[in-house]
Amino acid sequence: VQLQASGGGLVQAGGSLTLFCERSGRTLSVYDMGWFRQAPGKEREFVTGISWNGGRTYYADSVKGRFTISRDNAKNTVNLQMNSLKPGDTAVYYCAAAPGSPQALDMLPRRVQYWGQGTQVTVSS
Repeated sequence: VQLQASGGGLVQAGGSLTLFCERSGRTLSVYDMGWFRQAPGKEREFVTGISWNGGRTYYADSVKGRFTISRDNAKNTVNLQMNSLKPGDTAVYYCAAAPGSPQALDMLPRRVQYWGQGTQVTVSS
């Protein structure tokens, strides 16, 4: 599974960015998808996830109300809309795929099978 993450960049605090995760080849529609981030010197953090059919979502407390994950299975894409960005959101963001499961999405990190390359998000104060 080849996952391509894009959309990162430099933005001022309070601004917005949209990240994109795409897969070439086979469909993403059977996978639960997630976004993770890793800031320098910190552990990788699970930010948000969405079930294979888009019916369930999960958000870390740190991003609730500011980030929105969505997917378009017809286009094989998963997006992350990030609003009201803070300097603390600065990190490399990774998309990831886990086999679709009825398990709660907060368990997604334990099931990740595929990772995309990271995309840098930098929020200036």
